[in-house]
Amino acid sequence: MAEWDEILDCEGLLCPLPVLRARKRLLALGPGTVLCVRATDAMALVDLPHFCGQAGHDYLGAQAEGDVTLHLIRRG
Repeated sequence: MAEWDEILDCEGLLCPLPVLRARKRLLALGPGTVLCVRATDAMALVDLPHFCGQAGHDYLGAQAEGDVTLHLIRRG
């Protein structure tokens, strides 16, 4: 799994909040910056890649760490 530059804690938040918070954070980051979104909502596995495809960001993948899934996104 790739390293990241910023981390966003979305543990305990349900859809659509992880995507909305990721969107807001990504707007403040420079192109090429990698954001790690920590989420517990299973729908984030569907929602975040879809959001990235629509918004022009690169979804780099996900890795489970217990109940938390780490989602890596490179800002487009």
